[in-house]
Amino acid sequence: MVDDASQDNTAATLAAIPGLRLLSNEQNLGFVGSCNAGAAAARGAFLVFLNNDTQVTRGWTEALLRCFDRHPDAGIAGSQLVYPDGRLQEAGAWVFSDASAWNIGRFDSRRNPAMRYSRKVDYVSGASLAIPRDLFEELGGFDPRYAPGYYEDTDLGFAARAANRSVWYVPDSVVIHAEGISSAGIVESGMKRFQEINRGKFAEKWRDALLSQPTPGTGLAAVDRAHHRGNILVVDTMTPDASRDSGSLRIISMMRLLVGEGWHVMFAPDDGHAEEGAIRDLGSLGIELLVKPWMASLPAWLAAQGHDLRAAILCRHTVADQYAGFVRRHAPKAKLIFDTVDLHFLREERAAERSGNSALARQAETTRRHELALIQRADTTFVVSEYERDMLARLVPSARVDLLSNIHEVHGRQAGYAGRRDLLFIGGFGHPPNADAMRWMASEILSELRLLDPKVQILIAGDVPEGERRALEESGLVVLGRVPDLAPLMNRVLASIAPLRFGAGVKGKVNMSMSHGLPVIGTTVAVEGMRLTDGVDVLVADDATAMANAYSRLANDEALWTGISDLALENVRKHFSADAALAALNRAIL
Repeated sequence: MVDDASQDNTAATLAAIPGLRLLSNEQNLGFVGSCNAGAAAARGAFLVFLNNDTQVTRGWTEALLRCFDRHPDAGIAGSQLVYPDGRLQEAGAWVFSDASAWNIGRFDSRRNPAMRYSRKVDYVSGASLAIPRDLFEELGGFDPRYAPGYYEDTDLGFAARAANRSVWYVPDSVVIHAEGISSAGIVESGMKRFQEINRGKFAEKWRDALLSQPTPGTGLAAVDRAHHRGNILVVDTMTPDASRDSGSLRIISMMRLLVGEGWHVMFAPDDGHAEEGAIRDLGSLGIELLVKPWMASLPAWLAAQGHDLRAAILCRHTVADQYAGFVRRHAPKAKLIFDTVDLHFLREERAAERSGNSALARQAETTRRHELALIQRADTTFVVSEYERDMLARLVPSARVDLLSNIHEVHGRQAGYAGRRDLLFIGGFGHPPNADAMRWMASEILSELRLLDPKVQILIAGDVPEGERRALEESGLVVLGRVPDLAPLMNRVLASIAPLRFGAGVKGKVNMSMSHGLPVIGTTVAVEGMRLTDGVDVLVADDATAMANAYSRLANDEALWTGISDLALENVRKHFSADAALAALNRAIL
């Protein structure tokens, strides 16, 4: 804490606070001098500057520091600044060629998703600003020419960018800023007069850099466009939730990769809805949500904004069927990309075959016609497995089909073999193959397991409706519901179980388990298209007795367990990496 020669009892009050390091200036140094003095005395890896006319909100510093983890080139991170009356004050700022600046979103609603996604900007206010200490020292700190204040934060942003480090606005770091309350607010007198004085100094110092800035009067939308490669729209049935299903993890990973490549990514859920937490969490990754009430309808948005799109990724045939025509009509420059997620007709055909249901067979045939027509129409179609890609090569030979499978971080094995027991099933009841698997575990598999180990449990991590939950629990299954962090479970159970009897695509539950080094016991359907070998990097079992025997083998053979764990991790590294997914995205968009 820097006390800038205050004349009341501030210094005495602060000196009584345990753990606070107090620097007391003998004479008033102003903002620039005080900040530089504080930074010189600091010992941390990061510096976070905070004005005295602010109120902070929960998690504001953590959000700023996460920015540096997410963006390796980040040099400065700044908060969303809010007026005490709740209006948005600043979501970062742009600078024009005459050295004038514009606070993005000023007086807008801070709840507008357009103001709640992280982005690169020209500079952020020094009222709440984070920077690595070594970078601050390398840049020479706040330039003393701007003392006592104004334009020192703009100058620092330009210096960071000149050093090839980016400046980021972080919307989930919220700070209430009573702008100007600690100094006179009249431009002609008091501290505020230095704003115009220092603008001239800034213009002189950065004369060459300002030549590439937009001219005054340039539309703000055009200024924003100049800061990214282009706009990409992604549409799915609902807003993804990483704690809900593997499909959500995949689409979030895809969008993060695109943001990392400099694209402005906009996500629109077909149902138009997003929870507050989803807007915050996706926005913190740099993804803008197009949701009600901020967007009336997607067709209307496409009619107004489609001309700026470079690509539209439509996920699942129900979504692509609705919006492909609007994209072609209103976004003529956009690549139309159909992401099947998995081939729905294949899953429906297998379910119909298993049940012998003729109505379901007719539905599968209708879905097949729709999906194949969309694949023919799209510029690129994504599938998640080589099996599906080879099938479409036969069914639609003229279509451009590419493999974009599940995308997983390799978490690694955090605990060894010792002390592990039980099985983990990952998935929600709302997905028909999962519901069938849960019923099979309840009716046959658990009883076979308990013939070999009377105390064994099957844990289910995923949403299950209350009525079904009671029935499953009465059979002996342990229903945990949605689990935000699966890692603790992955590190204590013996294996993951995937008893899927129908379905399509690559199964996220299998990938996710293997990414933690957890061996998988799965059916042939569950491990299809994943380049896995029974007994090497997975155990394949297609009936209840075989499932129980596979569990017993793992429980009694540490070498087998460890070998499968090691090779499962290698499979994820080799076939389900971010690099492979990014290559497919680039082929489709560029």
